[in-house]
Amino acid sequence: MSTVTPLRFSVRWGSGVGAENFRAAAILAEEGGFDQIWTGNDLFRRSGVIPMTLALDATSTIHVGSSVLNPVSMHPAEVAGIAAALQDFSGGRFILGLGAGSEVFLPWAGIRPLSPVERTRRGLRAVRALLEGGSPADVPGSGEGWHPAAKLKDGATLPTPIYLGVMGPKLLQLAGREADGVIALCLPPTRFHWVKEQIERGSGGERPFDLGCGLWVSIDEDRSVARRLLASAIARYSGSFSTDALEGAGYDPEHFAAVQAKVTDGDLEGAIAMVDDDMLLMGIAGDANEVTDRCLELIEQGARHISFGNPLGADPMQAIGLLGKHVLPVLRKEHS
Repeated sequence: MSTVTPLRFSVRWGSGVGAENFRAAAILAEEGGFDQIWTGNDLFRRSGVIPMTLALDATSTIHVGSSVLNPVSMHPAEVAGIAAALQDFSGGRFILGLGAGSEVFLPWAGIRPLSPVERTRRGLRAVRALLEGGSPADVPGSGEGWHPAAKLKDGATLPTPIYLGVMGPKLLQLAGREADGVIALCLPPTRFHWVKEQIERGSGGERPFDLGCGLWVSIDEDRSVARRLLASAIARYSGSFSTDALEGAGYDPEHFAAVQAKVTDGDLEGAIAMVDDDMLLMGIAGDANEVTDRCLELIEQGARHISFGNPLGADPMQAIGLLGKHVLPVLRKEHS
């Protein structure tokens, strides 16, 4: 008899959020029925470790994730030590998110890392070995120079799921082979099918895996406010999308380049005006009914984990409240 994977919902608040704000968001998300809440830990931003600690202390059921710690500017032994401490402290509710680190920010720190795939693979294998009580010296592909005595000294910790925060095909396939889950940005949401295909190429579709469909979401009781906020986000990041991704989703890369040129020239209003209805489909924007309908489409297509991320709303706390009160109950009811 086949079983249906239960739905899972998470909310992501990016790097630099204040510790008290994230603590309050975690409480609200738990009350609203979210399964997970994530915050970032980008280089040259406020650390996400303290906000995560406060969030775990203030809640009792929701899982809290790091999106992401990178094992380049943070040594894998330090990453493992932080993860072990948070896992013990929370009674098993911490999720370790790992990633390659920024190609922009790492050089700012004088770091010239290996390729994203290689450094992520090494970090993942080394951190997992340490969290499982072993030494990376005994795990091929964990990097050079590890001593057999390189083990966490405080005893066994609770099992720690490791997710990757990745986008490219090779990293998604790595996640499918070796990680426990992924929060993958699906921009636009129709990219979910491509992401799923890459994961299954790595995993063979034969191992438990949590594929978080990461969305840009903007929700407001006034749909025009929500749409403008998402348009602003798309305009500001219009130059960050790869040509292949845009063409694969049916977009004209030259139009996105023109929007980016407006932003670069300091004309954000002009750039926002160029974001048309088709471009708004890069994310999900509107009132609760519109957001619900778009998420239902994804669930019908096979998504089992919807991850709501920035910009969320003009007031992120209000947005989390709206999602928890008006969107999640409908999605769970329709697919219980």
